[in-house]
Amino acid sequence: MRMCDLKQKEIINTCTCRSLGCPIDIEFDPCTGKICALVVPGPAKAFCFFGRDSEFVIPWQCICQIGDDIILVEIKEEKCFHKD
Repeated sequence: MRMCDLKQKEIINTCTCRSLGCPIDIEFDPCTGKICALVVPGPAKAFCFFGRDSEFVIPWQCICQIGDDIILVEIKEEKCFHKD
């Protein structure tokens, strides 16, 4: 699977049954070449006019399943929130 294929899949948190959005980036270990995490934009600020100031970083081990259209993850969202 290529990154462009991964970016088209919606991420669903199975703990909250909430959509987190689609991945915009990945983090990988440069020594092993393995993917460490998926990066998803966080919630928008004030009516989407002012952009975003945070993002979700979802560790690879929290991914339950990758399907044709969605990626199921099991994670507490407050633990994967990063501020820019």
